[in-house]
Formats: sequence, C-alpha cells, structure tokens
Amino acid sequence: MAARCLQQQGLKVVVLEARERVGGRTWSDTVDGAFLEIGGQWVSPDQTELLGLLDTLGMRTFARHREGSSVYIAPDGERHVYEGDDFPVSAQTLSEIDHMTKTLDELAEQLNPAAPWDHPRARELDTISFHQWLREQSSDELACRMIGLFIAGGMLTKPAHAFSALQAVLMAASAGSFSNLTEEDFILDRRVIGGMQSVSERLAHELGEGVVHLNTPVRAIRTSGTNLSREGHQDTASGHAPAVTIWSDRLTVESGQAVIAVPPNLYGSIEFEPPLPRMQHQMHQHQSMGLVIKVHAVYPTPFWRTNGLSGTAFGPEEICQEVYDNTNHDDERGTLVAFISDETADAMFALSESERREEILGSLARYLGEEARHPEVYYESDFASEEWTRGAYAASFDLGGLHRYGPFQRDPVGPLHWACSDIAAEGYQHVDGALRQGRRAAEEILALTTDAATAAPTPKHETRGASEGPSSREVH
Repeated sequence: MAARCLQQQGLKVVVLEARERVGGRTWSDTVDGAFLEIGGQWVSPDQTELLGLLDTLGMRTFARHREGSSVYIAPDGERHVYEGDDFPVSAQTLSEIDHMTKTLDELAEQLNPAAPWDHPRARELDTISFHQWLREQSSDELACRMIGLFIAGGMLTKPAHAFSALQAVLMAASAGSFSNLTEEDFILDRRVIGGMQSVSERLAHELGEGVVHLNTPVRAIRTSGTNLSREGHQDTASGHAPAVTIWSDRLTVESGQAVIAVPPNLYGSIEFEPPLPRMQHQMHQHQSMGLVIKVHAVYPTPFWRTNGLSGTAFGPEEICQEVYDNTNHDDERGTLVAFISDETADAMFALSESERREEILGSLARYLGEEARHPEVYYESDFASEEWTRGAYAASFDLGGLHRYGPFQRDPVGPLHWACSDIAAEGYQHVDGALRQGRRAAEEILALTTDAATAAPTPKHETRGASEGPSSREVH
C-alpha cells in the first residue's frame, strides 16, 4: 500500500519481499484440492480503508454464512444449542457479562486508538493485567472468562494475565467498540472472493514489472548523509534527504527513504548501521506475538446446516474456543474454521501430529456432531513456525509497555519509516490497519520529498552472500 501511494504520486519504488509470495499474514492456497485462506480473511463494516480499496480494484466480497442455531459448550461440558446473541448462561452471569461489556464500551469510547497513552487512566490501566482487571469488575468467574475469550483468545491470542487492561481497551477501540468484537456478525462479516491474499497480489501486479522482488529478505540497512541522535532525530547538513542503502540476499538498493513493513518482533533480524536509537531497542523487547492455530476442516457438504446449525460455536474450556462456517463462495463442499489460542495451543503442539488432529476433531464433534470427525481435507495454519512472522495474529505490548513505549512506535528514525498492522490505531491487527499504516508511511515520505528523484530507489547489483555485513559490502 505504501508503494502504491508513492508510485501514484510519481515516485519510483522498489519492494523487497522476504517470502516467495506477497501477502504476508494473508495467504490463500489450495491444499489437497481445497481452497483455504490460511491467513487473515474477514472484512467488517468499519474497515473502510480496505472496503474502499476493494471497490477501487473492482473486487467483490461475499457474506459469511450465519443462518441457523449456535452451539455453546459450558465449562462442565454440557452442550447447549441456542438462538440470538446471548450465551445460554445463568441470568446472573449474563448480567455480569452485560455490565463488563458496557464498561469496556465506555472505556473504548473515551480512548483515542491513535494515542491510548493519552487517556487519563492510561498508566493505571496499563500496569494491571486484563485478567486481574476483569476480576476487579466482577466476582462471576464464568463471566470473566467469557469476556476474556473475545480479547485474549479471539484477538490478542495471549493469556489474559500476559497483557494489560489498556491493551485490551485499545483492541476494542480499534474496532469501534468492545461490542463489535463480540458480535461475530459484525467483525466476521464478509470475505473477499478469491481470498484476501488476492488483494496484495493485485496491488503487486499494478505496481508493474520489476518493482516487487520476491525471495529477497533484507539483512542490513545503512543510513548515510545524516547523523541520528539517541532519540532518532536526523540532522542533514546538505538539506537533502539522507541516503539509505539496503542489503538483501539478492539486491543492494539505494534510496532516499525506506519503509520497513514487518512486525516489530522481526526488526531485530535486520542489522542497522548506525544502530537504532535506545528507545527503539527497548521498545522492541517489550512487544511480542501471540499464538493461535487456525484449523481448516473440509467436508463433502456443510452437514451442520441440514441439522439447523449455523456452524458458529463457542466454548471457553474447549480445545477449539471458536468455530465458524467458512465455506467458500459457490462451493458445494462445507468448510469449518476453528481457533486454538495461547496456552491451549501450547498443549496441542506438545502432541504428535496424529494425536493433535484427533483431539481437535474431537472438539469439533462435541460442537457439531460425529460427522465433524471425518473431513476430506484437514489443515492447521501455524504462523508461529513461519520465519518471517513467528506468531499470530499480531504483536502487542507486555504489561506497562503500551503507555511507556507506544508514543514512539510510529515515529520515523531518520529516513526509516515503520508500517504494519501491529502498530495501527484503527484496524489494529487487521488488514485494514495494515493499509492505513502503509498510506500513513507514504504520506510521511511525500511530506518530506519535494523532488521525486531524491527518493528514487535504485537496485545496484546482486549480492553474493547473506552472511556479509554492511561494513564489508560496498555498492558498485
């Protein structure tokens, strides 16, 4: 998105992509004859940047199937089939859920997602875990676990004791409200026909031949013609944009500015010369990825529909905490998608592949019946094993990190600009947030650049070895 915006304004761009494909954490592939969205996939009504881009590109969406009853499995293992939005729990628990939802909605409304650290209670909320905060709001343990299901398991994919209440409120504010996160018909509204990765593929195609270089991980970045202070401010004696030299496995590129569009947990995989400022080094050590297994199970037909079920299911103590109908557009076969987060995912990865499959399909069967044990195609998305991601869905701060370091996470460091969904305000953790950050980074560069030639990236030559450091490689 950054490259698209810059190119549209007449600047020359080069995109260096570490993977053999574009799309990052969006990825669509055919597995054993079944089309699967291995990465991010859903579009919600508040994602206006994404919706606008889809409209511009002429790409269509389709609604997620949601007709039929939902299933809830209580902590004691009892299965409930229910209608409507309210979980089939006691009136007391439901009242406590409503109370905490209202409290979180009020906090989210007060919070500016672009600057959560400016909230008058930011430090207070950031130095208490979400787990503890919930239990200060209610003594109903089930209500606390149900609320935690949507933030801890459903979004940040970390145990609720591992992140702050402020981080949870930011997650809610970035989607418009906490209620939006709990309303699956809102947050999981639509999908892109052809898969979400096709958006990145279309953008790459429109950038033109020779712009996007695949299998080209960046190993080192040198900024020259500038002095960086410890705070990261640039001082250029010439008045011109400082030069950036980027070394990758295949190319060396010189440019006036650079956008680093990777999650914060991967910044350390790049060598910077001069080193990044102290604040950056500290900040990155307090951001980490969550962990989730996205399970895909494909069946000859969507059998749950004939049983009057929507395919939507929840269980706070189940292996698969969330399940949805994920059948593809105009597909006769039925596809279920399920999510296994944080410590439960740890337990599943401790099993053998066959044991894990049996446990997971057993969980689906408890929700939707014995037919769920026998899919034609079964696949587990595991972005934690991906070298260029190392987790899912996104990075978040540890306790106290958001208000302490958040104000600096989007600040350029000299000619280096940062863009990823992990540091987004609106659309945090979502494709919409990634697009917004790409546009923001491009606007930063355009504001600095009065002459397109000063920012024109130039591939110089192929490098010979990834092991060479920047000090031992010169541009020819």
